[in-house]
Amino acid sequence: MKLTKGTGRALGLMFAVALTTASCGFGDGASTGGTAAPIPELRADQQVSIVFESYNYGVAGAWTDTFNALIAEFGQQFPNIKVTTQKPQGNSPNPATDTISSIQNQLVAGNPPDVAQLGFSDLDFTIHQLGAKPLDTLVGRSEVDRNFEGQGQPFAARARTLDDWDGHTYGVPFVFSTPVLYFNASLFERAGLDPNQPPATWQQVADAGKAIAEKTGQGGVYIDCLTKSAKDWCFQSMVRSNGGRVVSEDRRTLGFAETPAVEVTRMAQDLVTAGAMPKLNQKQGYEAFARGEIGMILESSAIQGTFVTGAKDKWDLRSAAMPRFGDKTAIPTNSGAGLHILSNDPVKQRAAWELIKFLTSESAYIRIAQNIGYLPLRTGLLDADNGLRDWAKRNPLLTPNLAQLAVMEPWVSLPGNNYLQIRDGMMEAVEAVVFQGKDPQSTLAAARGEGAKLMPIS
Repeated sequence: MKLTKGTGRALGLMFAVALTTASCGFGDGASTGGTAAPIPELRADQQVSIVFESYNYGVAGAWTDTFNALIAEFGQQFPNIKVTTQKPQGNSPNPATDTISSIQNQLVAGNPPDVAQLGFSDLDFTIHQLGAKPLDTLVGRSEVDRNFEGQGQPFAARARTLDDWDGHTYGVPFVFSTPVLYFNASLFERAGLDPNQPPATWQQVADAGKAIAEKTGQGGVYIDCLTKSAKDWCFQSMVRSNGGRVVSEDRRTLGFAETPAVEVTRMAQDLVTAGAMPKLNQKQGYEAFARGEIGMILESSAIQGTFVTGAKDKWDLRSAAMPRFGDKTAIPTNSGAGLHILSNDPVKQRAAWELIKFLTSESAYIRIAQNIGYLPLRTGLLDADNGLRDWAKRNPLLTPNLAQLAVMEPWVSLPGNNYLQIRDGMMEAVEAVVFQGKDPQSTLAAARGEGAKLMPIS
């Protein structure tokens, strides 16, 4: 049930009514910070089945293989809990973009997943329309805090609050990255550039990109922030780094047609016009970089495993921090998602909580980091003898990502039930400017005007 521009408010109202009247009971106190008693522990012989929906299962290779192995291990530790896994319903090139519509459709049909991996930018809607349960109400604040503290390797401070809203914790942050500038040191050398001095500003990126394109015939740079399928996590980071915001801090005004955002899109448009950035969609961009056909890419570490495999024994893969705009400080935002409980059944809720604890444990993060490249949110593992220290020493690619965690700002969830329409309209405008040569100011202003009509009424 995807929302469309012409029917956004009406469908949002219909969907809200459906949630509060359906037999599954969404819209109760638990989904709005109620004070229900903590859910009971499971008996050792108590059998329960739950459904876990995750966009990881929409990506073949290391993602699916890693999570299949983790779920199998969970089944060995909890033989009384059967976990059925599924990817979001839909056919988008980026399966993460299907998650909300997938769960909407299942809610209307009366069979939503019990636990789901949902993006941080979906948090407002996840809480107020999908009925995510406050974990501190379900299991108690002390239990939530114990999970964050772990077995001696606590969550990074900036990570543990990413799924908080109005004083409650509605999910456990699971996986994320900050924007990393991966680069092909072999192409740098062929272009006469020094790979030991990677670009630190966007002007330097433009200069290096043009040199690579002219001297090697390969693509100079690809910024995976600028298409609808990329969502807006990285675009938000670029706008913030240029002194702007896509939405005001009070969440009442859209800012993506203001000067900072316009300058970001004009800079990227100039890269295309100059021949430094090829016209590719998101998937084409990261696959071309993995083949060694592009000199630089601004990307999530979620794709790092693909780059490592592509570069192996062929070319020299390195990484650097997100470039800044002139003398302005770069402000990375996070990608990724948290794990949320959607079930109303106390037994399934407890089983879902056990799964969430397992998937965010030290042992799980070791495998997720090693196999996929995501930054382990229990960052102390990177210095631990029995954790990821040896692996981290062999994998310097994660260094910029880890450093940026200290200055990271959250990926902002756009307001209201029509937030997907607003976000998609914004990113369609960005894509039109960068890759189709549309005028930055007027194109973004038109998209902002349409988005303003869909904002919640104050």
